[in-house]
Amino acid sequence: MESLFGWITQPEAWLAFGTLLLLEVVLGIDNVIFISILAGKLPPEQQQRARTIGLLGAMFMRLGLLFSISWIYSLKNELFQVFGQGFSGRDLILIFGGLFLLYKAVKEMHEQLEGPVHGAGTSAGAVAGANFAAIIGQIMLLDIVFSLDSVITAVGMADDIGVMVSAVVVTVAIMLVAARPIGEFVQAHPTVKMLALSFLLLIGVNLIADGFGFKIPKGYTYFAMGFAIAVELLNLRVRRGSPVQLHGSDRQPD
Repeated sequence: MESLFGWITQPEAWLAFGTLLLLEVVLGIDNVIFISILAGKLPPEQQQRARTIGLLGAMFMRLGLLFSISWIYSLKNELFQVFGQGFSGRDLILIFGGLFLLYKAVKEMHEQLEGPVHGAGTSAGAVAGANFAAIIGQIMLLDIVFSLDSVITAVGMADDIGVMVSAVVVTVAIMLVAARPIGEFVQAHPTVKMLALSFLLLIGVNLIADGFGFKIPKGYTYFAMGFAIAVELLNLRVRRGSPVQLHGSDRQPD
C-alpha cells in the first residue's frame, strides 16, 4: 500500500497525476460512448446494470494490465512480417479491435435507419437474456482494446505505478457518474447518436491505422470530434421541433 500511495507527498507526482487523469478521461469518452450505445439496446431496467458492469470491467482490466507492464512491453515485440511490414501482438489487437468497432458502428447505423431484422421462434425472456449476455461480451471485448491504448499511454506518461493506478480508478469513477446522463442524452437525440456512431467509425480507423504502423496524431482526431460536437450543439439549440425518430434496435446482438 505504501508503494501505491507514497506519491501523495510528492508535489511533482501530483502534476503527473493531474495530467494523466485529464488524458485518461478524454480517452475514456470513447469507451463511455460505445457502452452507452450498446446498453441502449437493452430494456431500460437493464441499461444501468450493463453500463456499471462494462465500466467496472474496464477498470479491472486496466488495473490488471498495469500490474503486467512487462507483458505489455512484450506485446510490442514483432511476431511476423508481411511484405516487409512487421506486426506485433499489440498491432494485431488494435487491428482486430478497430475492425470490430467499424463493424458494430456500421451495423448499428443500419439498424437505426433501416430497422432490425427480427428472428422468429425465440421467447422474449430468452432473447432478453441473450441480449444482455451478448452486449456485456461485446463491451468486454472492446474494453480490451480501449484498455490497452489507455495503459500504454499511462505507462508512457508516468513512472510511478501508484499514480497510474489512482488515475485509472478516479477516471472510472468519473465515467460511472457520467455514463447514465451521457447515455440518456445520446438515446434522446437521434442525430447525436448518429454522430457518436460516426466517432466510433473514426476511432476504429485510427486503431487500424495504428496497428499498421501509421500514426494519426490524436489531436487531429479529437479536434475533429470537438468541432463536430460544437456544430451539433448549435443545431440542437436552433432546432426546436421534435427530433427525427430512428428505428429501435431490439434484435439479438451478433
